[in-house]
Amino acid sequence: MGSVTVNRLDDVPGVTELVLDRPEAHNAISTDHARQLVAATADVAADPGVRAVVLSSSAPRAFCVGADLKERNTIDDDGLRAQRLLFRAMFTGLLELPVPTIAAVHGYALGGGLELALSCDLIVADETAVLGLPEVSVGLVPGGGGTQLMTRRLGWSRAADLIFTARRLDAAEAHRLGLADRLVPAGSARSAALELATAIAAHSPVGVRNAKRAMRQGFDAPLAAGLDIEDAAWRATAFSGDRTEGVAAFNEKRRPEWPGE
Repeated sequence: MGSVTVNRLDDVPGVTELVLDRPEAHNAISTDHARQLVAATADVAADPGVRAVVLSSSAPRAFCVGADLKERNTIDDDGLRAQRLLFRAMFTGLLELPVPTIAAVHGYALGGGLELALSCDLIVADETAVLGLPEVSVGLVPGGGGTQLMTRRLGWSRAADLIFTARRLDAAEAHRLGLADRLVPAGSARSAALELATAIAAHSPVGVRNAKRAMRQGFDAPLAAGLDIEDAAWRATAFSGDRTEGVAAFNEKRRPEWPGE
């Protein structure tokens, strides 16, 4: 049985941690594990009090090694088709969370494990991280967004190099190429990701959510359409309670108390 633990951190208001918690299998994604992550992301998406999410791992040597190939070896074609629908829902649930998401990566992040990280907005990797999409080496293609998300992050040629060769990157090269956004000392990926999430959660929840929406929706749009998307996000934020409170707090030289409306 796999599991996903949802931690709403009392000492860090607004930050929720989703912990991949199948350490005995290095967080290999089983059908049950995927089902629990779908439920966890749906729960977080429906909670207006969440301002940032950290995706972390309880396994000492891995963030996530991808799909559970031992389970896959017992599944027939019909079972694989059914699991595919569940896996797509798992990646989509994470990718479409309305608040900033941060992957805290240590150890192995391979295949679907790297795709979970790529489905987050930011990746914090420690020096032990090993990242790669090895699917073509086992007769598959990346199917959790890897062909699309890695190409958007790195550009065509770099993504092609990594996907076609199935090679693994150490943390330093991943950071140099832009696959990891922040590189931190060994053992500090989770704490660094939580620190980053805390900084994000201190800002206007309305502003941050609308900024993410504009960035996501406008990323592949023509510039004129993207600017219209940005304008809609600005209007949705400028006439909110958060804008009123933010301006008042600035002028009164105090910390804002965001209504989040």
